[in-house]
Amino acid sequence: MASRLVLVFALSALLLFSRSALCKDSNPIDDDDDDDLSFLEEPSDQNDAAPHYPDPDHYDEDNYDDLENFSDFDEGGGDHEDAYKEPEVDEKDVVVLKGTNFSDTVEKNRFVMVEFYAPWCGHCQALAPEYAAAATELKGENVILAKVDATEENELSQDYGVEGFPTVFFFIDGVHKPYPGQRTKEGIVTWIKKKIGPGIQNVTTLDEAERILTSESKVVLGYLNSLVGPESDELAAASRLEDDVNFYQTVDPKVAKLFHLDPEVKRPALILLKKEAEKLSYFDGKFEKSAIAEFVFANKLPLVITFTRENAPQIFESEIKKQLLLFATSKDSEKVLPDFQAAAKLFKGKLIFVYVQTDNEDIGKPVSDYFGITSDAPTVLGYTGNDDARKFVHEGEVTLANLKAFGQDFIEDKLKPFFKSDPIPETNDGDVKIVVGNNFDEIVLDESKDVLLEIYAPWCGHCQSLEPTYNKLAKHLRGIDSIVIAKMDGTTNEHPRAKADGFPTLLFFPAGNKSFDPISVDADRTVVAFYKFLKKNASIPFKLQKPTSTTKSEAVSDAKESQESSSSTNDLRDEL
Repeated sequence: MASRLVLVFALSALLLFSRSALCKDSNPIDDDDDDDLSFLEEPSDQNDAAPHYPDPDHYDEDNYDDLENFSDFDEGGGDHEDAYKEPEVDEKDVVVLKGTNFSDTVEKNRFVMVEFYAPWCGHCQALAPEYAAAATELKGENVILAKVDATEENELSQDYGVEGFPTVFFFIDGVHKPYPGQRTKEGIVTWIKKKIGPGIQNVTTLDEAERILTSESKVVLGYLNSLVGPESDELAAASRLEDDVNFYQTVDPKVAKLFHLDPEVKRPALILLKKEAEKLSYFDGKFEKSAIAEFVFANKLPLVITFTRENAPQIFESEIKKQLLLFATSKDSEKVLPDFQAAAKLFKGKLIFVYVQTDNEDIGKPVSDYFGITSDAPTVLGYTGNDDARKFVHEGEVTLANLKAFGQDFIEDKLKPFFKSDPIPETNDGDVKIVVGNNFDEIVLDESKDVLLEIYAPWCGHCQSLEPTYNKLAKHLRGIDSIVIAKMDGTTNEHPRAKADGFPTLLFFPAGNKSFDPISVDADRTVVAFYKFLKKNASIPFKLQKPTSTTKSEAVSDAKESQESSSSTNDLRDEL
């Protein structure tokens, strides 16, 4: 009986297998895993590998690496080892931490600031002298300033989630939080003193007052009835909300007068002093924490900040995200800056006003290129900050009335965003379609097409390596009308639907679904992998016609005959 059952199962399995095999032979299934796709990777003509990114009319080959590191506004190229030079910085008071002493340092000392850096990092090099100076000024205080070379201490960097440089943490009793303050000596010292001290300092002598006014760029002074009590408590509470301004208090009329306060003014009174234009700002609100903090926040920045490497963090890391940037030469700025400053007074605490000197080759030119400013005339642009990164160009003359209207519309989100775009190509007949900002909707958002888009940068080595593969894919699919293989220079073109996390970024826009976010392509960078991705994700099914089986052998035969013919010709030439 058992042997009969085994026989039945064996016959059933054989029947099923035979039926499956017969069906497969008689009615082939379109399954990419079973197809022989090796023909996709076969070498084709040399045109597929021809460089296409560098355009001598637009790019300087010698400076591709500089462009790659543009976001840092660093001088030098992409070869970090060659570009880096050891800065001459006195770091005697900065503690060097490694895996062997890190835990003991941050756990056994109550206050520790730690910078994770990389030797080739331009921002790290810029921070080094500020950080070292802060360490020296804070020597003797209950705090340690330390640094970690993240390129040597990989495991330590991974433990603390370091993803960029410099990354600065502040440890209190072994618990760390990111440092949110300014990356200047004064900003670091002010921030740390507030964390380790009472938040406000008493000024009781004229000598102390003179020292403060001479050494600090912006300060707040409270002129109180008493150095202890409710007034002092509110001032101290407000000071802890402002990391980059030192707060002081006094009851001495002579000190108050030195700080430009009327000794007979009704107390409590408060003043903010800056070394920039609009030096004095008088507080006239209710003397409580929130009102004081709002007043300081709105008035602490200069009316107009001139863009430099040093104050870039002050601009882009501010709690005020929206900015108005004036792009003008030093000569033209004399005409338009007064109105720009007057407009800045109207939007204090709401917008940051920034002046970019366009004839400054070191800073002005790369910043102008980044924002897509090409005009030599004074230009005002609204920018929503790095998180959102939308831009709005002001049309018209730079006058106070126009700036007031533009600024108000900017705050109320009534403006139409501006996106960079190269000119639309006169012809676009290649296998890979050229996309620019102004034809993006026409090509990429065509609901009747499945579109694969590469966002590249001319200087990107990975993009250049991908190019022959991408060209070959487009060549194989040129006969599929429903599929478009396209590319867009992400350094000179923008579109709200084309978000590049890096270069190259590959996005797929399925037909009939263009209102949804595109699909990020995470396939291997091979023709076969791209083809399988498209087969799987395309809204419109397609079938690629394979070349005949004799194509390859015929090609080899033809090549051999050609070689023999060439050899015969050479022999004949030699004889002659």
